[in-house]
Amino acid sequence: MPVCDICCEELPSEAEMRTHLFLSHMENVMACPFCSLSGVSYNELRFHINTAHIDKDCQDTKTTVVVSGQKNSNDWTVQSPDSTKTSNVNVKNMDKVSQASPQSPSQVNGMAFPITGTCLSQGTSTSLKSSPPAAATASGAIKLVRTTPTSSNNASREREDGRRKSKQKRLASPIKEGCFSCPMCSLVCKDCFILQEHVELHLQDQDAAEGAGSEAGTSTEASSTSNAVMNYECPMCSLSCSSSSSLQEHVELHLEYGSASATGHSSEDLTLARKLQEEEEQKWREAETRREAEDFKKLQKQFGLDNSGGYRKQMERNMERAVSRGQMVPAEFHRKKAEMLESLASGVDDGRSKTSGLMEALYRYYQKDASDCAHVWLCAETDHYSSSEGDKSWGCGYRNFQMLLSSLHRMEQYNLLPVSVPSIPRVQALIEEAWGQGTDPQGASHFNHRLKGTRAWIGATEIYAVLTSFSVKARIVDFHKPTGPGDTHPRLFEWVKQYFSHSASRVARLPPKVEQTTLPPVYLQHQGHSRSIIGVEQKVNGNLCLLLFDPGCAPREMRVLSQDTAATMVRRMRKFSGGLKHRQYQVVAVEGLLTPEEKRSRILNSRTLCAEKIP
Repeated sequence: MPVCDICCEELPSEAEMRTHLFLSHMENVMACPFCSLSGVSYNELRFHINTAHIDKDCQDTKTTVVVSGQKNSNDWTVQSPDSTKTSNVNVKNMDKVSQASPQSPSQVNGMAFPITGTCLSQGTSTSLKSSPPAAATASGAIKLVRTTPTSSNNASREREDGRRKSKQKRLASPIKEGCFSCPMCSLVCKDCFILQEHVELHLQDQDAAEGAGSEAGTSTEASSTSNAVMNYECPMCSLSCSSSSSLQEHVELHLEYGSASATGHSSEDLTLARKLQEEEEQKWREAETRREAEDFKKLQKQFGLDNSGGYRKQMERNMERAVSRGQMVPAEFHRKKAEMLESLASGVDDGRSKTSGLMEALYRYYQKDASDCAHVWLCAETDHYSSSEGDKSWGCGYRNFQMLLSSLHRMEQYNLLPVSVPSIPRVQALIEEAWGQGTDPQGASHFNHRLKGTRAWIGATEIYAVLTSFSVKARIVDFHKPTGPGDTHPRLFEWVKQYFSHSASRVARLPPKVEQTTLPPVYLQHQGHSRSIIGVEQKVNGNLCLLLFDPGCAPREMRVLSQDTAATMVRRMRKFSGGLKHRQYQVVAVEGLLTPEEKRSRILNSRTLCAEKIP
C-alpha cells in the first residue's frame, strides 16, 4: 500500500494517494517537519527533505536492510533494529547489499529512486511501482514493495514493458542532483523533456490498468446479465413479460380493446372533420368565384363590355354633366342632342372631329423645310378624325378605321365601299355583319357577337374582318417581339419604309426628295391604343422616323394656319425608334381588292386567322 511521505499515512491505491496529497497537503500550507521552512510546493518540500535532512533521517531511523526468503523471493523487507520481529538473513540468496551515501539513489531495473539512507540493487529483472519505494511507517519500519508479472497481468502489459525497457534505461538519471521532480514518483530529472516522457510512461501504465479493470467489469456484467432473466415491461400498463412475443401479443390486445371502445367517438370525430373540411372548401370556392367575377367585371369595364352604354349614352351623359357645371346652356344641349340622334339615324359621321387638308400641308412643309431629311414618303390624302365626347378613352380603333376609309374613298378602285364615312355605331354594325358572313369567328366569340351599344375596343383583326367583307385585300403583320436594343422595333421601321418606297420606285427611277404616294395609311395597333401611319422620314444619317395620326389629338391641335404651326404639328407626329417600345405591334395594310373566290377563301381561312409574324 502507498504511504504518504509527509504524514506517513497508508492509503489503499495511488489514486487515493494523489487525492490525499492534493486535499491534505497541497491545498494546505506546506511545512518542513525538521525545520521552519513553509509556504512551498510539495515537490519543493520533498526535494528539500531529501537534500537538507537526509543525514538526520538516516540517523533517526538507523535502518538495516534484510532480505528474507529464497533466491526467487519477490518480497523485500526493511526493518529497524528495535523491531520485535527479526528475519533470517540468507546471504547466499542475496546478490548485493550495500550501504549508500546520503545522496546516492537506488537503482532497481535501471530506474533511479531516492531511498532514505539505503541503496538496493538486484541482478534479476525487477520493477517498482510508481509510488515511493521506501516509506517510514509509524513503528519506524521501512517497507519496500516489489511486484513481478503474474498470470493475472495482460500479455499486452508485458509487451509494453519490454518496449519501454530501453526508454526507461535512458530516462534513469544517475546524476546527484536534479532540477525537475516527477509528480507521481520520486524521480528527479535535470531535463524537462526527459521528465515529460517519464510522466507519459506513468500515464500509459495507468490507462492499461484502467482498461483491464473495465474489461473485467464488462465481463462480470455480461455474465450477470446472461444469468438474470430478461423482463419486458408493457408501455401501456405495469405488466412485465418474460419474452418479447408475449409482450407483443399483450400490447395488441391493448390496441384492439382501445380501438373497439373508441369506434363510436372516432366515427363522430371523422364526420365532424369532414363537415368542417367541406365548409372550408365551400367558403374557398365562393371566395374564388367572387374574385373571378370581380376581375371579369373589371375587364369588361376596361374593354367596354359592361353594358354601361355605348356612344349615344356616353355622349348624353357628358352633355348633361356639362350643363350641370354651367359649361353648356340647356338650349345648346337640346340642339346637340338632336344633331347626334340625326347622325346616328343616318349612320354617317357628323364630321365634328374631322380635320382635312393635312397631307397637302405636310407636303408643302417638307418642300420648304426638310434640310435634315434625305427622303420623305407620304401616303395619299387622308383626313384626321379625333376622339369625341361619345367615344373618349375607347374609340381609337374606330377613328383610325375612319381615317383609312377617308383615304380609300378618294381612290377609284375602292368604289364598293360606303360613299361616306360611317359613324362609330355604324362601324360597329358593319363589324357585326362581317362576323355574320363567317369572318373571324374567334374574335366574334370574344365579343359575344355583339358590339352595338357597347364601348368595346377593337383591334387589327376587327379591321381586317370588315375590310374583307367589303372585298378589300388586307394584310396583318405581327411584330411580336422587339428586334433592336432597348426593346425597340427597327424591323417595323424598315417594313414601313419598304411599303411606301416600293410603290414610288415603280413610278420613277430617281424619286424626288419629298414624295406623296397613292397608298392609303397603315393601321398601327399596340396594347391599349392604335394610330395611323401616314408617312416616313429618312434622315441624312440614315435613321428612320414614322409620321403618325393620333386620334387622341384634338382638332384644334391639327389645324395648319402657318409654317410655324406646321412645324409644331410635325414635331407632334414624329416617332423615332426610341418612342415605340411596346412589346408587340400589329399593322394592317391595304393591298387592293379581292375577287369573289379570294373573298370566300379568306372567309374560310379566317376561322384559323394567323397574322404574318416578323421576325
